[in-house]
Amino acid sequence: MERPELPLPQLHAFVVLAEELHFGRAAARLGIAQPPLSQQIRRLEDKVGHALFTREPGRTTLTPAGRELLPAARQALTGVADGLAAAREVGSGRAGRLRIGFAASLALTVLPGLLRTFRDRFPSVHLDIQEMTTAPQLAALHDRTIDVGLVREPPDHDPELAFQTVLTEPFVAVLPSAHPLAAQHAVRVEQLADSPFVLLPRAVGPPLHDQITNLCTAAGFTPRVTQHAVEWQTVCALVETGLGVSLAQQSIRRIRLKGVAFRKIEPNTTRTRVAVAWRKNDQSPLVARLLTTLNQGQPDTP
Repeated sequence: MERPELPLPQLHAFVVLAEELHFGRAAARLGIAQPPLSQQIRRLEDKVGHALFTREPGRTTLTPAGRELLPAARQALTGVADGLAAAREVGSGRAGRLRIGFAASLALTVLPGLLRTFRDRFPSVHLDIQEMTTAPQLAALHDRTIDVGLVREPPDHDPELAFQTVLTEPFVAVLPSAHPLAAQHAVRVEQLADSPFVLLPRAVGPPLHDQITNLCTAAGFTPRVTQHAVEWQTVCALVETGLGVSLAQQSIRRIRLKGVAFRKIEPNTTRTRVAVAWRKNDQSPLVARLLTTLNQGQPDTP
């Protein structure tokens, strides 16, 4: 049997009358005259197929059918009110779910402060944080499986994506503490020519990998890579064991290992760029809120 649709205005009128049990007082609460209230109740009774109130001179009471309907009517109105409130929160960017991709190294720079500030401002927003390198982030943005990406070395142009630079970082030399060059305040890149290198595989981050190898090429040598690691924490750990040296973005210095020394490099003109990425046609208020938070609390460039 098909269930009749119960319009919300009729349910509202019914609940108010059930609470007042007086047509005059109920009409006053609803801000309408008594005849329209009576019409609303009659229409609802027609849909139910039974009387909801007994009407006697000076007295109005609920029928068994009315008593049965009252809890469900209140629940329906509460559910709609809650749904409207939730929709307003999501529509205003104060609630909902925001999916953020980030390059692992950004956990050492902009990410913690951004997430902390955003959560403080919008505690009802659920943040779905996904660690991935730049290329998978760009693919995920195109596939709409993330909403915002925090990437290193974004492409110069993408017809569907927008990019905004968050910060730029210089490079540093990553050395075992016992390495002779660790005694220097700064290191010339060519001084690393005879040392084995520990680097991320190019597939993990082609632009960053190419920047590092180009630094070496400009200094007159090709780095002799003897070890690869997919995480910068692992790169530093391998350097600490003496398996090689590395070049990395300056924020790597926040990985504190006793056996690793970080030194400025000279000349120090190359910088790696960190950017926030999002879909140009994305009208989500949550994305707009995140971008505003990022712009208001943008970190100083290292």
